[in-house]
Amino acid sequence: MWNTSPASVAAIGDSITRAFDACSVLSDCPEVSWATGTDPKVPSLAQQLAAEESWNLAESGAQASDLPSQARAVTAHEPELVTIMVGANDACAPDVALMTETEDFRADIERAVEIIRESLPDTQLYVASVPDLLRLWSEGSGSALARTVWGVAAVCPSMLADPVAVTTEAGERRDSVRERVVEYNAVLESVCAADVLCRYDGGAVFDYAFTPDDLSKWDWFHPSAQGQAALAALAHERITME
Repeated sequence: MWNTSPASVAAIGDSITRAFDACSVLSDCPEVSWATGTDPKVPSLAQQLAAEESWNLAESGAQASDLPSQARAVTAHEPELVTIMVGANDACAPDVALMTETEDFRADIERAVEIIRESLPDTQLYVASVPDLLRLWSEGSGSALARTVWGVAAVCPSMLADPVAVTTEAGERRDSVRERVVEYNAVLESVCAADVLCRYDGGAVFDYAFTPDDLSKWDWFHPSAQGQAALAALAHERITME
């Protein structure tokens, strides 16, 4: 039976869960993480659940292939709930041809869940969808500052390279990245559906209408503190659903 008030939360995944660029440039800010943050100004999932303990084992830059090792690390803490958010970096490759193949993505997600289940058969899982990277492009592409940052820092080049290009080739490239994200989310949904103690967010993160205020003022890509709070609210709603 699903417990809507787990007493401990552990988070695995990528830079979004580490709250990269949410507080200062080019650095993690786990205190405002949507999953396990401790800053009272940004009510994290752990805070809203009044969890007694929480651990953030996510890593900035992580891809799905890094998830099994994070899953092994998380088992030592024996949390009642594990949150999983990964996939953006798999799609944010130097170019479209280098995005993680969908079947490889599936194998990594399945293995991570297996590792958790082998040691923690009663631990609940919350799986968040991958954000709609095309929406992030549409929100930031009109800003000269955002375009400059994306170019200088090479932020998600598969989607954000040549951000003002309106050629057929550029449109097809962006659509290809979005389609791969859609495929990743289908994988996350199906893997979660096969586990009785797993809840997928139903595409809530993918569907969320990020605004400029929800995005980091340093990279116009990662969630700001406000964006982190929005992610926490989406997770809390799903996890506490009867």
